[in-house]
Amino acid sequence: MDLTLERARQLFDRRRDAWLAQDVDAYLDLFAPDLEITMPGRAEPVRGIEPYAEIVRRSFAWAVPEAFTFHELAVAGDAVLAEWTISVRRRDDGARFEWHGMSIARIDGDGRIARWREYWDPREVREPVEVPHVGT
Repeated sequence: MDLTLERARQLFDRRRDAWLAQDVDAYLDLFAPDLEITMPGRAEPVRGIEPYAEIVRRSFAWAVPEAFTFHELAVAGDAVLAEWTISVRRRDDGARFEWHGMSIARIDGDGRIARWREYWDPREVREPVEVPHVGT
């Protein structure tokens, strides 16, 4: 597959849309079965779609997705570099969390994410963000 910026945008838009819809199957279908993902706070990468699926399910059980914004995307060969912001609302108490990050994704020949490494500050997810009160 010839990875273009437009194809990268389409893939990342589908990822965002599936995540916001909490559609686990559609979301996981964007990743290769032998996915390897490296995230802050984990000593070892997550290897394989099933272990990643468990993380996704726990994430949806913990919080409701509110926003997933890609600020910048760039393509270099089979890699997509992205700058993004995610916000969620915790299910148990409604607290809102937002964090900013960067990632590099390697896209396989089938157009799926095969390798994913993300960079963000785990401290951003420890404390809820203040949401301004609107109205009276």
